[in-house]
Amino acid sequence: MERRRRGRRTACLAAVFTAAALFARPAVNRAEQERGEERAQETGPAADAERAQGAELTGAGAGGPEQAAEAAAEPEIYALAAVLTDGDTGRILWGKNERERRPMASTTKIMTCILALEEGDLEDIAVFSPLAASQPQVHLGAPAGRSFYLKDLLYSLMLESHNDTAVAVAECVSGSVEEFVAEMNRKAGELGCEDTWFVTPNGLDGTSLDGSGRERAHSTTAADLARIMRYCLRESPAREEFQAITGTSSYTFKDTEGIGTYSCANHNALLTMMEGAVSGKTGFTGEAGYSYVGALERDGKCLIVALLGSGWPPNKTYKWSDTRALMEYGLENYEYQEVWRDVDIQPAAVENGIPESGNLGETAFVELEAEPGGSGRSVRLLLREGEEVQVRYEGTEKLPAPVREGEEAGRVIYSLNGETVASFPVTAQGSVGEITLRWCLEDVLEKYFLRSFT
Repeated sequence: MERRRRGRRTACLAAVFTAAALFARPAVNRAEQERGEERAQETGPAADAERAQGAELTGAGAGGPEQAAEAAAEPEIYALAAVLTDGDTGRILWGKNERERRPMASTTKIMTCILALEEGDLEDIAVFSPLAASQPQVHLGAPAGRSFYLKDLLYSLMLESHNDTAVAVAECVSGSVEEFVAEMNRKAGELGCEDTWFVTPNGLDGTSLDGSGRERAHSTTAADLARIMRYCLRESPAREEFQAITGTSSYTFKDTEGIGTYSCANHNALLTMMEGAVSGKTGFTGEAGYSYVGALERDGKCLIVALLGSGWPPNKTYKWSDTRALMEYGLENYEYQEVWRDVDIQPAAVENGIPESGNLGETAFVELEAEPGGSGRSVRLLLREGEEVQVRYEGTEKLPAPVREGEEAGRVIYSLNGETVASFPVTAQGSVGEITLRWCLEDVLEKYFLRSFT
């Protein structure tokens, strides 16, 4: 220790003499959706049959002990890929092939809608181009040249799932379908949806080349689709507008010249099937089968379900039974628990830092503390019985000088089954200066003059 002190003093004096010496010197494939995705079927006897089946599903939720036991069991579903997530944290609560890439049909339109809300003006006028007017059913059926307010078209997009409307919206917001689809892929990348690739704004099956020249199909995963829905409902600056549109039961509008009147009915049966349902979007193509993504808020919980390949015709109701099974599984088996823990975080040594005493023979330290942010000292997570959260500090024992107050030194990590479910920054609670040539010079001069006048 004494040798190290002498070394520091020697280094500092050498620096002073060096400085003195220096001072003395100068210095689509569209065919696959021709019969439409769930909407051509939604009028007439076929629609009545589906609504009747939906009503049967609604009544099934009120059973006795047998159904309670079933709810506690692992859900059995038809979908080839599915996921149940916590809408607040994004944690996957249950999954089946949730990372498997599959076509997603018109569930695509949740991304189309949220981008239009974020980047467009609801009072903008969208004109149906020949490309838009040529889209297959399900379509609004407006002729080329007819114009609408963007706001009205978003109801057409989300309630009736009109394919021509999706193209008109894309062209209104970005000038072309190609530019809009590029924005869709950019946003997917920002959200961490690396297994998602958009080719069309309406969900029609197709392929295109990505940035590396690979040909990729219009596809996503159940996990990515749920992530996009979570963004739409919880994170987007346009989340309130999105929920208002997707939660509307019916809507009527005219084109800007008042030539035609158009009526839309919401085909998201979850809104009337389960208490607390807030949003959702159906989809169908011949390749994708029936797909769905929807959200429910009840008992302080927000649950999101995403399904891909949930049956093919004539099994249109599989998606509703799958959705109910997963939602009820989440409601019955997961409860919020407080998992906050105080973590013992030792002060960090500051390399080449100025000790508080000014004595170069001592090591400088800085206090560290977890900063939980707006949640305060609270971490509430949806947990199933028997699940335990692990808490650890990941950071360094040493920091290089200088250190500024508030500088991040590490993070407190909350993990479950190896997956991070929450984390907070650990920051310096003070500042520590660096031992520099200037500081050494000032320190020596100060002590010299102090001794000279005492």
